[in-house]
Amino acid sequence: MPSLAGATDLIKGLVPITKAGIVGPIGPSALTGVVSAWFQWDFTAGGLLAVAARRSGDRIAVVDDLGSVSYRQLDTDAHALAVALRDRGLRERGRIGILARNHRGFLVAMGASSRLGTDLVLLNTGASTTQLAEVVVEQKLDWLLVDPEFTGLIPDSTLRVAVFEDPGHVEDGTSGAEGWARFDGLIEDGRRGGAGSLDRRPRRGRIIVLTSGTTGTPKGASRPEPRSWMPASAVLSRLPLRSTETTVVASPIFHTWGLAATQIALALRSTMVLSRRFDPAATVASVAEHEASALWVVPTMLQRITDLPSGTRDADLSSLRVIAASGSAIPTGVVHKTLEVFGPVLYNFYGSTEVSWASIAQPHEMAQHPATAGRPPLGTVVRILDEDGNPVPDGEVGHVFVGNGMLFEGYTRAGSDKQVRDGLMSTGDLGHFNEDGLLFLDGRSDDMIVSGGENVYPREVENLLSELPGVLENAVVGIEDPEFGARLAAYVVRTDDAAGGALTSDDVRAHVKAHLARFCVPREVAFLDELPRNPTGKVVPRLLPPV
Repeated sequence: MPSLAGATDLIKGLVPITKAGIVGPIGPSALTGVVSAWFQWDFTAGGLLAVAARRSGDRIAVVDDLGSVSYRQLDTDAHALAVALRDRGLRERGRIGILARNHRGFLVAMGASSRLGTDLVLLNTGASTTQLAEVVVEQKLDWLLVDPEFTGLIPDSTLRVAVFEDPGHVEDGTSGAEGWARFDGLIEDGRRGGAGSLDRRPRRGRIIVLTSGTTGTPKGASRPEPRSWMPASAVLSRLPLRSTETTVVASPIFHTWGLAATQIALALRSTMVLSRRFDPAATVASVAEHEASALWVVPTMLQRITDLPSGTRDADLSSLRVIAASGSAIPTGVVHKTLEVFGPVLYNFYGSTEVSWASIAQPHEMAQHPATAGRPPLGTVVRILDEDGNPVPDGEVGHVFVGNGMLFEGYTRAGSDKQVRDGLMSTGDLGHFNEDGLLFLDGRSDDMIVSGGENVYPREVENLLSELPGVLENAVVGIEDPEFGARLAAYVVRTDDAAGGALTSDDVRAHVKAHLARFCVPREVAFLDELPRNPTGKVVPRLLPPV
């Protein structure tokens, strides 16, 4: 039974989802189907998809490189896939891996997995051959659903493979191997098998999101499926999204942020516009063409969009009310430019694979405080604690701990863990609250350096440099120093204009010296053509050249 506080939160949680249109009038004919779907699959992707099909079956669910597909068809395909995989021996507690870019197949697989009670493992498209082979073994995958472009990475094993259709890729013939199948062929087989009887109340599976794996084999973070409407309510208490609108999901679905976008979109019965590859100009054109009200991006995508020539952004974007960004810190320079170009539509979502969401910054807050991570949404607790677990005063930097209803259940690899204090989980970040209750992040716990006895936070320098004319993007890291213990090095990508062409190392150092303490000034400045990033847009420090 939920506690009194938990029950109160559940009641409060009805307000955001009612306002967003998730809860609303339902005709008698649809009501029976909706109740049946909720009873059978709860708030899983399979349940959300079934409810959407019964309430808005003819509505377009996905627009992707293959065209458009309705909620009714997507629901039918998910059920057929579940039947086909069951007929091939897949049972509860089995594991399905997905190695794919953004398209309808991802949603079909999510729906099928939750109807079977299996676990779904989301693989990073940037994984190497070696990493993929190790993940297949470590995660004990039974099936791998894969885009054609990645078939050459798959190790020789007893793993069963289904290949998604990709109109832009020529098959290499490997899909004819023993144990391999076509994804759409499985769906056809499931249809021919009839409706098929699936378990009435299957086990609640887990979605396992893999870390970026920049320093070895990616480890899996086991995420529970939602057990109530509170996850949607928490997000919608700070994001003004509405049901049956259109959203462009540019963030990769295999990442926690893109996954959250699809789960919220399913709950809202939104039309999702997906593309296998991100292109900034095409994304802007897609928002205009489909009159999208929301765009989900990671900060590097947002930076590339705001850096487009003004003429490229001349499309009618009056429908756009929300640009939701997450995955890494948004440079303050990008915040300023986004608000200038698109108006008050930017929402900064702070969270992680382990804690889901922690806080959301709204446009008016970011206009006043571009570096803020915002405020905790409904049902969320954020505390700043010292090394001993005691709360620190406002303005003082400490470790960020979060509590909500969607904390992850642990890593799938033994020996990996996250610190928990009084039910709150560490994010691994350092941060502070200001006097108005806004959260600010000062950097990762392992990014802070001590230079000459002073604590130095690279993120503060990165934000400052992002606003310097001539700087397109930058990364600031700590390196060893025999005299001071550590010092900062700045890696800068210059803009392709006069300001970028004239920018020098002395200019970078002088800018920091004029605004921050002397120990924050980078001793080394290196100019690069681009920063090394993983597929989710995060800089990979180990790939930065020595200075």
